[in-house]
Amino acid sequence: MATIDETKSEAGSGDAPKYKVIGTRPIRHDGSDKVTGRALYGADIKVKGMLYGATHRSPHAHAIIKSIDTSKAEALPGVRAVATSADMPEPGDKIAELGEGAVNLNHLSSNNLARTKVLYKGHPIAAVAADNIHIAQEAASLIEVEYEVLPPVMDVLKAMEDDAPVLNPDVHTEEMASGETGDKPSNIAKHLVYEKGDIAKGFADAKYVVEREFRTATVHQGYIEPHVATALWNNDGQITVWTSTQGTFSVRQQVAELLDVPLARVKVVPMEIGGGFGGKISVYLAPAAAVLSRKSGMPVQLVMDRADVLQATGPTPGSYIKVKMGADADGRITAAEAWMAYEAGGYPGSPIGAGCMCVFSCYDVPNGRVEGYDVCVNKPRTNAYRAPGATNAAFATETVVDELCEQIGMAPIDFRLLNASKEGTRRVDGVTYPRIGLVETLEAIKNSEHFNSPLEGENKGRGIACGFWFNAGLKSAVTATVNSDGSVGLLEGSTDIGGSRTAIAMQFAETLGIAAEDIKPAVVDTDSVGYTDVTGGSRVTYATGWAAYEAGKDLQRQIVARAAELWEVDPASVSYEDGCVVGPDKRVPFKEIAIELSTAGEPLVGRGVSNHNEPGGAFGAHVVDVEVDPDTGKVDILRYTAAQDCGTAIHPAYVEGQIQGGAVQGIGWGLNEEYWYDTEGSMRNANFLDYRIPTCYDLPMIETIIVEVPNPGHPYGVRGVGEVPIVPPPAALEAAIHEAVDVRLYELPMSPPRVLHELLKKQS
Repeated sequence: MATIDETKSEAGSGDAPKYKVIGTRPIRHDGSDKVTGRALYGADIKVKGMLYGATHRSPHAHAIIKSIDTSKAEALPGVRAVATSADMPEPGDKIAELGEGAVNLNHLSSNNLARTKVLYKGHPIAAVAADNIHIAQEAASLIEVEYEVLPPVMDVLKAMEDDAPVLNPDVHTEEMASGETGDKPSNIAKHLVYEKGDIAKGFADAKYVVEREFRTATVHQGYIEPHVATALWNNDGQITVWTSTQGTFSVRQQVAELLDVPLARVKVVPMEIGGGFGGKISVYLAPAAAVLSRKSGMPVQLVMDRADVLQATGPTPGSYIKVKMGADADGRITAAEAWMAYEAGGYPGSPIGAGCMCVFSCYDVPNGRVEGYDVCVNKPRTNAYRAPGATNAAFATETVVDELCEQIGMAPIDFRLLNASKEGTRRVDGVTYPRIGLVETLEAIKNSEHFNSPLEGENKGRGIACGFWFNAGLKSAVTATVNSDGSVGLLEGSTDIGGSRTAIAMQFAETLGIAAEDIKPAVVDTDSVGYTDVTGGSRVTYATGWAAYEAGKDLQRQIVARAAELWEVDPASVSYEDGCVVGPDKRVPFKEIAIELSTAGEPLVGRGVSNHNEPGGAFGAHVVDVEVDPDTGKVDILRYTAAQDCGTAIHPAYVEGQIQGGAVQGIGWGLNEEYWYDTEGSMRNANFLDYRIPTCYDLPMIETIIVEVPNPGHPYGVRGVGEVPIVPPPAALEAAIHEAVDVRLYELPMSPPRVLHELLKKQS
């Protein structure tokens, strides 16, 4: 791993480090429990008297539910409760804000237990609670549902046709430019248009123009731990939910809204989470488990198997994208245009907005137009997946950029450096960048040992690509309690999916000038800390870190005031510096003053909140070497390097891990992963044997280059890290494959059969 630090390089290598804690690599606070297996995940919770649940799911991708008969299931010995949508309140057309965006509660409720229609195979219809899992599964199989089967709509472009079967009668096209809504039901839920400059003039000024069409497949986040929720609807009306989630407060609100109970009656307890990547924000099991608990009087646990996870939880959308770009004789972009249609799944909500924001985000485009569509198809409702919408968009744009470079006769790295977005660049969607680090990441790749190493031999190629994610701010809260020995308990509401406990504790420790090991961070339930938005959008280290910084500052103020009172001096003569309280004639380290103050008065409790929206945005540039087998079309990755601007690397090891993990997921997306549906809308590869994610046998070590261009919108310069690395890999791989065997691929995944098809077509 290499690090390029803008601030350190300016200061000179002989200067002292800027920070004492930030930039170091302490052992993570939850590490021991994780490696010994003592950490408790969602399915580990066992509540006294707990029942086990199972779900009856639709065998059809599109059908009207005519009747549901649960009598045989209810009569089975050992069955304690059966729930259908009739047991859940009718939410009507209510819209709720759930941290990362607005959600139609009718759609969310129907996605948990179908009401009048099923919209994808695996759509849940009923749930059963029984004394053991075997009885529950048998009972679920006894539920009889009468359907009127409808033709499924599986292709995003066919779903947009006027005569396509309409999935949701309450969905009308929302025109974001005008704010108007269509007057008839449609599979097109949203239509967005962004424009900048004069697109016609821009293309008229271009000497070189490339226009291509792209398709990307539906892919899943691939987390190891399946969805699980345990619920107890107590006799006093209080509901407790234990679950693996990326947002306890989001789950609390979803459960309260869907069950029509006051928010204060729902408590969500976070368990450790075995992967999420955006897929564990929406609720799938908690409302049904709560209803079963209310009906049975006992706690109920529902766990999905792998097929249920793949068939019935939110993957990232398949898409159709058309990109046209023009450049002048010097290689400067004159115009860019994109037309994008993203699958929403059974209900509206694809990340088309983010895709439109990101499609040309890496380039200074003087004249641009982006048009996007959110389209319902008979697949599970899409959910976030690491920079949702950006990977699809980057695959299209970066491939067109490479073809422009070919026409111009310009090196792809030089073209990107010439046209790269920088501070002051205005995106097509209207956002003007603050200080950003795309140029620095490109230069890091250009100067890297990998990029400057020769690549020799037949059927080998090298490709590069860029990627962007805007990151998120949102709300966070922490509470810090100083113990009598000088250690500090730090309570936070951000569920930890990537080492964030330690990253937050390190920023708090830096603020107080103490060791990270003296902080005891804990992720607590929704009754024990202030409101905190979801762990997603690369916001936690930025936003919850800022809240920890504020909590540290709050403690500093209290300690100074209390020390002045204890020492009987003017408060103005006391300050907090470098982990010490400094008075007129003394300098006392934090631990000593904490012990002294704890015996002299009330406890020291600090609080910190944040609601900042200056996450800065983050960029990455990747380079990959591949070898293509011309007889099979198989692509082997020989070497991979990813450079990314993280603002300030709080814990460099975690930054490396995020970059490596994201790159691996992008590689899987680029080369193998896809949902494979038959004509009836049935997913035929709903397991990890046939749904092909990369393993250690498919990958080299992912080399990382950490670039540090501090974000001016954060006290420690933090930028989110987790989203960006999934964005460039498919495009970088396509460029490398093209250099290796001189074929272009415009559809993901670039699997062996698809590559071989292009090779055979070229030979013929």
